[in-house]
Amino acid sequence: MTTAKSRRAVVALAGITSAVTLSLGVLIKPWEGRELHAYRDIVGVWTICDGETKGVKPGMVKTNAECDAMLLRRVEQDFYRPLTVCIPNFKELPLSLQASLVSAGYNVGVGAICNSTAARLAKADDHRAACHAVTRFNRAGGKVVRGLKLRREYGDASRIGELELCLAGLK
Repeated sequence: MTTAKSRRAVVALAGITSAVTLSLGVLIKPWEGRELHAYRDIVGVWTICDGETKGVKPGMVKTNAECDAMLLRRVEQDFYRPLTVCIPNFKELPLSLQASLVSAGYNVGVGAICNSTAARLAKADDHRAACHAVTRFNRAGGKVVRGLKLRREYGDASRIGELELCLAGLK
């Protein structure tokens, strides 16, 4: 895929004013999928709802409303807010870069993002390079995973990738 602005990513950005809303609706929910019953993910971690792993135990069951509330709370408190601390200029970054970092943080952990090349580049206002640096988080269990590669880059036929969205929001 080319670095030209993706039409579908530009459309996704239209009218969105919050990195949390953008990351939830365009990146996290479509890529995570929703499971109301706890299951083991590809590396054996107990997971529920939209990729939630915190406090998940075998046999847990949640409702859609519980999943929605938990996801919003976790993304705001445990991912967005910490990123505003570790990347002091986070709120001034392009919304698309903020959303890509929030989504990647939700998927790999906020500590990994805060200590990443992507964060260093974002702090230096090298937005394009920061967008590309997020693509490095494409492994699980030490191996490149096709789904993570697609999620980090240009997505697939039905879902926008983090790089695709990130670049579309840059001037």
